[in-house]
Amino acid sequence: MAENDVTGHSLDLKPRAGARRRELVRRTEFGLVIALLAEFLLGMAVNLFVKIPESHPGAKPPDFLNGVVQSVGWAVTDGGLWLALHAGLGLLLTLGALAALLKSIGSHDRTALTTSAVGFVSVLEAGFNGGSFLNYGEDYSSMIMASLFAVATGSYAFGVYLLGRRERQPQVVAGESRTRRTPGFRRHKPPSRPPAGP
Repeated sequence: MAENDVTGHSLDLKPRAGARRRELVRRTEFGLVIALLAEFLLGMAVNLFVKIPESHPGAKPPDFLNGVVQSVGWAVTDGGLWLALHAGLGLLLTLGALAALLKSIGSHDRTALTTSAVGFVSVLEAGFNGGSFLNYGEDYSSMIMASLFAVATGSYAFGVYLLGRRERQPQVVAGESRTRRTPGFRRHKPPSRPPAGP
């Protein structure tokens, strides 16, 4: 899509729209990095100050997914402050990771799509392992959850860096120079020499 500015020059709006979509993905991923760090601190508080009872809704379930739903519901409503915050923020992180993935698909940018896809899968799998820890109390589930947290954080942070660096680079569209000129500066042609006399 192209429009003309007041001077009659053609303006290509597609690169600008793509840049806006990439910036939206970058901001979303930056927010997810901050939320993941907060989730890590809440997880540390749960490990230090919360003892999860062996018997609670969803504990030792015959059906894993049904048990996860019951365990997470119990954690949010009756698990105490730290566990409720940890589980609640985990649910919000899953929704945020899904939002970043959908935005990256709309941006048609390979870097945004790759980092958001890796981040979404890592956040989702970390959530399932957190639910598995509530279900069965196995330490390896907590270890897997922490490892996937690191993968998700690294992927989003890498996306923020790459997308931000790309936006700082000069853009060239359709062979036209996008170099900005200083306001008020005009390029003057050197005076032409008069023709030599006979």
